[in-house]
Amino acid sequence: MANAPDIRDDAKRLIEQLPAGASWDDLAYKVYVRQAIDQGLADANAGRTVDHDTALARVRARIRRAS
Repeated sequence: MANAPDIRDDAKRLIEQLPAGASWDDLAYKVYVRQAIDQGLADANAGRTVDHDTALARVRARIRRAS
């Protein structure tokens, strides 16, 4: 874990943004959203994206299969 980023400051900021009376579920959701955004940005920076038309075609194909 020596190469892992130090997330303590970011974690503190997430906690400080929670409203009074927040639950563990609220914190877990904030962490989940942060991780999802970070992963999406990493994917985009690495070129792991598809254009809008391709994404739309994939969604439509899944809808057709589910119908």
